[in-house]
Amino acid sequence: MWTIIVGLALLIDFVIRVIAVIIVPRNRKPTSATAWLLAIFLIPYIGVLFFLLIGSYKLPKRRREKQVEINNFIIESTEGMERVSRDHPWPPWLESVVELNRNLGAMPLVGGNHASLNGDYEASLASMAAEIGKAKRYVHVEFYILSCDQTTKPFFDALEAAVKRGVTVRVLLDHIASYRTRDYKHTLKRLTEMGAKWQLMLPVQPFKGKYQRPDLRNHRKLLIVDGRVGFMGSQNVIDRTYNKKSNIRRGLKWKELIVRLEGPIVAGLNAIFITDWYSETDELLRRETEPILTELTDESLDAQVVPSGPGFEGENNLRLFLALLYYAQERIVITSPYFVPDESMLTAVTTATQRGIAVELFVSEIGDQALVYHAQRSYYEALLRAGVRIWMYKKPYILHAKHFTIDDDVAVIGSSNMDMRSFQLNMEVSLMVRGRSFVDQMREVEDGYRSQSRELTLDEWMRQPLRSTVLDNLARLTSALQ
Repeated sequence: MWTIIVGLALLIDFVIRVIAVIIVPRNRKPTSATAWLLAIFLIPYIGVLFFLLIGSYKLPKRRREKQVEINNFIIESTEGMERVSRDHPWPPWLESVVELNRNLGAMPLVGGNHASLNGDYEASLASMAAEIGKAKRYVHVEFYILSCDQTTKPFFDALEAAVKRGVTVRVLLDHIASYRTRDYKHTLKRLTEMGAKWQLMLPVQPFKGKYQRPDLRNHRKLLIVDGRVGFMGSQNVIDRTYNKKSNIRRGLKWKELIVRLEGPIVAGLNAIFITDWYSETDELLRRETEPILTELTDESLDAQVVPSGPGFEGENNLRLFLALLYYAQERIVITSPYFVPDESMLTAVTTATQRGIAVELFVSEIGDQALVYHAQRSYYEALLRAGVRIWMYKKPYILHAKHFTIDDDVAVIGSSNMDMRSFQLNMEVSLMVRGRSFVDQMREVEDGYRSQSRELTLDEWMRQPLRSTVLDNLARLTSALQ
């Protein structure tokens, strides 16, 4: 009897390995395929279970079809929006990057925009609430985490006041990310009682027929008011401690960066909201896509919205980042809280230093997510040896801002980290901006980070204990399970 059971187990084990070799590498990056195969070969039953649960990074077929539909709609509704200023010469390579973004995400480059950065956590929430207070037609709210707490109460009060004025308030919040917050139920109750139209993004509700890979998340952060003004960046609507006991005990506080936008680019942000609203509700908000044009001035900016995520065929954000890294001629400054690059990104960054480009990377001195923090650390030696200067933002702050600058010409800001999760699993939105005045604003932000950071040297890093190296490398291996 036992001989039969053991023989059957060995046969199943063998079949699992053979099937895995056939199925796992298909249309998957070599690093990811290798990590999955190692997991399945070393712990076959558990490995297979996890692969069945989170092995597919594609959205359900109907959602992918909706993405194609909405892309066509965006192209039709944004033709002719390219009002760019060419008073100042473009870098010769920029035209091809604009075309790349247009082909990948359907969004055009538009001119006549104005932008201002805000890195003050409470002030940015207050600024968004103030604009909601001016709303006359609609307010579109889309955040990875949306939580009604003591810090964000004025934001929700502004939404409620807008509803009472007859303004249409639509709200999207990521299901899993917001569900894990302390005030999730209170937040939904507050939205319902005020009369806002709200919807969960990528809900994992199998008993309601709503299910996809549970760690595919909508990581975007957007606010659009009347098509007149928009906000985007890294900041969620929640207290900067995220109301977690562990964060409060450690004294952790999040450091963010939000950009306030005016001009026709706001219609681009609204198109992203319309995409996600349609995906979740089947309601297409066609009449709210008209751009609001502003006069071109010397301070006007050219900007392009770049959506990305598993609904697209390619990794839009990764392709944009790689193109800019390879086109850089003088300087690259990257800020990313979770810098876990794939091979192509690591090669692009280290190649830049070998081309003589000055490359700086801003990260946090401490981490809030252990696996990601240690996976990130596993790349420090290679980066330092290549000549990348690594600045570590001092604790107890978590530098959560996500942006980078290329020479004095182009800046990118948005919700996307430079990690494999943001490249392949998360729905993200990035904004590429051409304009010296905006890059100058970014330089001031970077200078502020530098004043609050310490530089990590190769000598210091090589003194890391062996146990840290082992932990970092193990975390790096798990990060490839995409």
